[in-house]
Amino acid sequence: MKELAAIWSELLDLPPGEIPHDTGFLRLGGDSVLAVRMSALVRKRLGVALALSDVRVDTTLGELAELVRRRAAGGPGPRALPITVTPRPDPHAEFPLLPLQQGYFVGQQDGWELSYDSAHYYLDYALTGVDGDEAADALADAIERLAAHQPTLRARVTSDGRQHVLPADAPGAVPPVRVYDLRNADAGQIAVTLRDVRQEMSANGPDPAHGPGLDVRLTLLPEGEGRLHLGLSLLIFDGWSSSVLSRDLLAFVADWNAALPPLEIHFGDYVASLAGLPATEAWQADRDWWWSRLEALPGPPALPLAADPQQVRPVTMGNREHRWSADRWSALRQQCTGRGVTPSTAMLTAFGVVLARWAGHRRMLLNSLQLNRLPLHPDVQRVVGAFAATMLLPLDLGPAATFAQLATAAQATSGEHAAHNLVTGVEVGRELARRRGSWRPVGPVVFQSVLGVDAAMGGRPPEDAGPLGRVVASDYFHQLRTPQVAIEVRCFELGSEMVAVFSLVEELFDPDQVAAAFAEFVALVDALADGSGWDRVPGLPEAAEPEPDESLRIGLLPETAVRHQEGPPADDLEQAVADVFEELLEVPVLDRGADFFGLGGDSLLAVRAVVRLAKEAGTSVPVREFLADPTVAGVTLAVRARLGDGR
Repeated sequence: MKELAAIWSELLDLPPGEIPHDTGFLRLGGDSVLAVRMSALVRKRLGVALALSDVRVDTTLGELAELVRRRAAGGPGPRALPITVTPRPDPHAEFPLLPLQQGYFVGQQDGWELSYDSAHYYLDYALTGVDGDEAADALADAIERLAAHQPTLRARVTSDGRQHVLPADAPGAVPPVRVYDLRNADAGQIAVTLRDVRQEMSANGPDPAHGPGLDVRLTLLPEGEGRLHLGLSLLIFDGWSSSVLSRDLLAFVADWNAALPPLEIHFGDYVASLAGLPATEAWQADRDWWWSRLEALPGPPALPLAADPQQVRPVTMGNREHRWSADRWSALRQQCTGRGVTPSTAMLTAFGVVLARWAGHRRMLLNSLQLNRLPLHPDVQRVVGAFAATMLLPLDLGPAATFAQLATAAQATSGEHAAHNLVTGVEVGRELARRRGSWRPVGPVVFQSVLGVDAAMGGRPPEDAGPLGRVVASDYFHQLRTPQVAIEVRCFELGSEMVAVFSLVEELFDPDQVAAAFAEFVALVDALADGSGWDRVPGLPEAAEPEPDESLRIGLLPETAVRHQEGPPADDLEQAVADVFEELLEVPVLDRGADFFGLGGDSLLAVRAVVRLAKEAGTSVPVREFLADPTVAGVTLAVRARLGDGR
């Protein structure tokens, strides 16, 4: 109990002696992100492995102590995974992409509607007190040391969708640093250069299929000012990793002699260890849990659209952003604690209310981005990699419920679904799309919250950057490009403030509707912070499900009905396509109407089929055309069209 109290004291910034045994973690100021950190610390310091589902936000210290005692004594633990992460014999050997990485990879092949040639996040922020003569060399040296400490910075992705890490001394392995020296430039030249750099880095992100997944640039400005520019491939970095990257990078920049504690494992070791996950009872139980609920899952919020996503080719996503001051953010946290919900849950519920009013119905399916770092090793939280996963989250908002009641229900639903996190939202979405016969994204509306990450990492990021001066995190610019996403809300902390951003494909929505929805969201959160919004009944639509009509709406868009005459392959080209299907799926393909996904394929295997067909047929079929009609006959028609064969 004493060791656990010390861990809670560290995470919650409370004296150990003042932590009651019968008060929940949430009531004391914890949240779901801190609960992940708690699980990792228990494993590291006490040698007891806890599953994420073991540690709920409402767990008391007494309940946790009893759970740890049972685990330490070898007691029942149905969620404990018989998986150990150890260093691989060959750290440069290829390993598979995780499910969300696969989705990003296929999106970069223009496989989905709302695809981009690079799935990435761009960020730049201000620096002050920069040593213009030393900064560039210090940054380049820090990146080199960081690439040695975090091998994922040297990761590459192959054309058929696998990943590997280059040796540290391989040509081009370490991301280079590009410098713009504007110390003697006038204001006009500075404005043009910054605009051009932002436009280039926002629209052309790093792609680990062709080079480093990290793009680092430094702009030196007059009077010791500067900006640090970072482009991060989503194939390489998730949200937690970007925070790890920033902290490690600033530690190296601030001190030429800094040495971080070495990592015992790396991302490839973690991914390789998951190969045995589907054979475990815990994974199979999670799969059965999800599969039993698929038929009852609602569709996404039926937001009205200005264009069919299939016809849109976005370059970047637009942002609507609001900051809440330190006082307002503190007030919101206190209100949430008093109501027994996390701030992330409050933001999720507010987003759900806004979506329901906008779409005109109360039941909806959201896509939620999760950290998903299984606590299989004490170093998992310190490793850079694309660990994140999605989770499909149904919301059923009661029309007569107060906001507090809606939030309590949303937290229960979210906790129940997160407890079955071994099967990811990408995998569930594939099965859901297969059953519904849909080729459109099943979860194009996304909720993401990393509120609490700073506390889980031990405090706010450092501001001292040595020769780079001091970081002014509040002065920043950012852009996101995420395939298959029409709109998402992102919630995060910025120092002592809280920020919420609507990122959306501008071409899809009426700008006045977006502005109204965002204003409503901000007003709802303001009312929660001052306490007046919790006991109100939000006034939701009476309709639980959307009413189909002739307008374009998310989740109600037309599907291409493809029907081919059944029978054996009609000619040599159809037989060649069938042979490629057989080779990749390892099942007999005897029918020209056989569907690639119905036979057990997925989007990554579809990319590999396209690569294989290019060799067999002498022409490349775009991935999007393959996915639009993934039958033997349909793919053959696409090949014929590319060959100019009209048969």
